[in-house]
Amino acid sequence: MKVLVIMGSPRKGNTYGAAEQIREIMQSFCDIEWEYLMLGDYDLSQCRGCFVCFDKGEEHCPIKDRAPEIEQRMLDADGVIFASPVYGMNVSGLMKTFVDRFAYIFHRPRFFEKKALLLATTGALGLRETLDYLDLVARVWGFDLAGRVGLATPPVTLPPYRQRENERTLQAGAEAFYRALRQSTRSPPGFKDIMIFHGQRASFSELMDLFPVDYAYWKEQGWLEKGAKYFVDVPVNPVYDAIGRLLEWRTRRQVRRDQAEAW
Repeated sequence: MKVLVIMGSPRKGNTYGAAEQIREIMQSFCDIEWEYLMLGDYDLSQCRGCFVCFDKGEEHCPIKDRAPEIEQRMLDADGVIFASPVYGMNVSGLMKTFVDRFAYIFHRPRFFEKKALLLATTGALGLRETLDYLDLVARVWGFDLAGRVGLATPPVTLPPYRQRENERTLQAGAEAFYRALRQSTRSPPGFKDIMIFHGQRASFSELMDLFPVDYAYWKEQGWLEKGAKYFVDVPVNPVYDAIGRLLEWRTRRQVRRDQAEAW
């Protein structure tokens, strides 16, 4: 097993310490190849919002930094931990820059064979908001989510019951991630996952002239085929599928109406 930790903290503080505890727990189960990718060491440039990655493909991005190396490291791992402290009620600036640099993956997801664990630490508030954001990013990028670990780590000595609560949370998260990594199958998609699939399917199939790279990618993957229910061949809740197809029909209808009015 190979685990890559995308570390959104600029220092080896509480978030790094929590990741180390997860590593120790998981390595008590089996040998794991554990790697840290410290975003602060990669000096990623901020996304310019030029849309080149959408219009022509990510290989034409005018920014020349280490983003391709980071993507390859994620592809080489069996599982990825997205780890960030809470800054301003959300992920750190380092983590947000990382997500923005890979904006094209929101249109062209690719990590369907990878498991993900979400990790966030906070001094007081913002855990839910931060984990919800990372949850959305990981899901849309294609990761199979194993769990979420949120820890309160205020700059004071924690009372014993809070320490025990953090330890239980870390233990549960590590065990869930370990179980997910050992499974060869993928978890069934949730309601939101199906809605995202059908919404994007409608948009990219109807707007092939506006999003030619996305259209070509989706067509190559077989996601535009008539019977496609999700990105990968897994059981899909029939109720979710029916609602998703209704959403797709309404989205297509709205896109066509907008295009007709534009002309």
